[in-house]
Amino acid sequence: MNNNSISNPATQVEKNPSMNDRDFINDLLATEKYMTHGYDVFLNEASHMGLYNDVLNMYKETQDLQRHLYNVMFQEGWYKVEPAQAQSLQKKAQQFSGYREQLPYGGNVQ
Repeated sequence: MNNNSISNPATQVEKNPSMNDRDFINDLLATEKYMTHGYDVFLNEASHMGLYNDVLNMYKETQDLQRHLYNVMFQEGWYKVEPAQAQSLQKKAQQFSGYREQLPYGGNVQ
């Protein structure tokens, strides 16, 4: 295990050719990520307000389910995250600060 990763102890699952709980939840999480991406594209291009609101509600439900599945996987030790390095965070902050300066009004909303 990488000493820099953040995770919980993994819940053991049976390893065989059949899908186990981890496999099913991982598949569901991947599907929810795929669906939210599709909804995101639709929401950016929708012209009918009623349909936009309906899909926005579906997007929110799907996003909430995606987060729930992520939390289950993390809690069970099946999903690990790597902490960002302070130097990398500072570099990104400087990069986006430069972008903000290029916006009208210096990025300040008027």
